Amino acid sequence: MPSRVYLDWNATTPLRSEARGAMLAAYELIGNPSSVHAEGREARRLVEGARAILATAVGALPRNVVFTSTGTEANALALSPGLRGPSGGPVERLLVSAVEHASVLAGGRFPADEIGQIRVTRSGVIDLDHLKALLREGPPALVSIMAANNETGALQPIAETAGIVHGAGGLLHVDAIQALGKIPFDIKVIGADLATFSAHKIGGPKGVGALVVAEGVAGLEPVLRGGGQELNRRAGTENVAGIAGFGASVRAALQALPEDAERMATLRDRLENGIRSMAGATVFSDDARRLPNTVLFTAPGLKAETAVIGFDLEGVAVSSGSACSSGKVQPSHVLSAMGYDPTVAQGAVRLSLGWSTEPDDINRALEAWRKLGNTLLKG
Repeated sequence: MPSRVYLDWNATTPLRSEARGAMLAAYELIGNPSSVHAEGREARRLVEGARAILATAVGALPRNVVFTSTGTEANALALSPGLRGPSGGPVERLLVSAVEHASVLAGGRFPADEIGQIRVTRSGVIDLDHLKALLREGPPALVSIMAANNETGALQPIAETAGIVHGAGGLLHVDAIQALGKIPFDIKVIGADLATFSAHKIGGPKGVGALVVAEGVAGLEPVLRGGGQELNRRAGTENVAGIAGFGASVRAALQALPEDAERMATLRDRLENGIRSMAGATVFSDDARRLPNTVLFTAPGLKAETAVIGFDLEGVAVSSGSACSSGKVQPSHVLSAMGYDPTVAQGAVRLSLGWSTEPDDINRALEAWRKLGNTLLKG
């Protein structure tokens, strides 16, 4: 029986061997990283080592990295009224793009009436003119824009956005969870004030995330209060093994990034060409800059829920969009924001590649698609 093909890397990734090794070593330790004895100091060494790795990877200082339980928690921590930049007053409202992850659309700790939504184009890219208009309408704002969309893979013009936001006295938060390890990402280069990350998207363990804050940003208030961990920004004993695995996965992902990105882009293009061979197939955001590993497509009459099951029965794991929406039979809010009809949005299927994806995996996915397309599109 042939092995299964995994093409749902944007939902989660396999655990890298480097992360597994770091975690197993950490599980041998018995100390609490807040304890001052030798056992505690050894645990602290692992936490701070991982903090330094992530900080270096994204152009930050280690003291400005806050470890959290998930990317969702990191987003909630970042979306905080009262944040201040090096020059300017506190932000008083929140502006988010219409294609953000649900944890950002929820608004963090901002009141509902202080949250505005930024339109996107048909390609899924932020409408910068609309952003400018919204910034003119009120006091300084925290703007939250994801670097790369988890469904379409579309990349946002983060550096240009940062210039606009800073010119209006605001701050920019970037959800970089899908970007890290797939494209170069440096908060100083792009001008982000806050950025969020998640370990399990780059080969680390599930249950570990991080918020990175640029130097000079102040006013961050903890969501979890209690102990003084993470420099009083996130209470609770650190997940030492998970954090160690996070650091190891970051190091491995960045070392392999140039080669992996080029190889995945080649495989993605071949996958798209094969998908388009079926009459009427549409690949979303194909006219925008995208992640090298992501394909979101549909075809007339295709029902995503049925297609995902069909792919699964053929031994290929794919998704109908964000894994955070699993089990919800509803149109993609991303495609709806891009202006697509709900019937189109309900038929979108996502295939996402990773570092171990092979050409034969693409062959098997296309074989499954040809078989399913001939069957499902007649239903």
